[in-house]
Amino acid sequence: MEQIIAQTVAVLRRGGTILYPTDTIWGLGCDARNRDAVERLYAIKQRDHSKSMLVLCTENIISGRHDLFEHSGHPDSRPTTYILPAGIWQPLFASPLADNLAAADGSLGVRLVRHDFCRRVVDALGAPLVSTSANFSGQPSPASHADIAPGLFTRVDYAVPPLAEFESHETRGSRIVKFSPDGRQTVVRP
Repeated sequence: MEQIIAQTVAVLRRGGTILYPTDTIWGLGCDARNRDAVERLYAIKQRDHSKSMLVLCTENIISGRHDLFEHSGHPDSRPTTYILPAGIWQPLFASPLADNLAAADGSLGVRLVRHDFCRRVVDALGAPLVSTSANFSGQPSPASHADIAPGLFTRVDYAVPPLAEFESHETRGSRIVKFSPDGRQTVVRP
């Protein structure tokens, strides 16, 4: 696994795109600080820019406010994506994120990731990892490596191999909670 993590991080640092396992489904990703790489993900997915992507992070790369992610760290809880307004998510990260990553209203989906592979990649990179489902826009999200459209493999710079220990056992996708600028929370997807 160490060699795969090192290779993945090297590709991300060069501005590359990856196909990789997450704590929910297989995803496409890049370094969240790299505007050009984010733009490439939109092109790979054939996705409209009005549909923003989310970032995966760990406690090690965010500045305080771990209280925002109260449901994410419990082993028995479902992965939760928080849609945060700019005033909340921007101070979380030491380096600015790509300006083409947030939604039109400035909000950004952020998930404190539990998947061991993702955690180790994020920590080694020292930055959030963009995450969007490994599919072409409008197609079903891949629950397993076998569900990924063959055409995606040639569009990314690196595809993480389908090792058994990388597979997620989460079949429901992440729970989604949206924060308003005043801190109120709304469950978008239970």
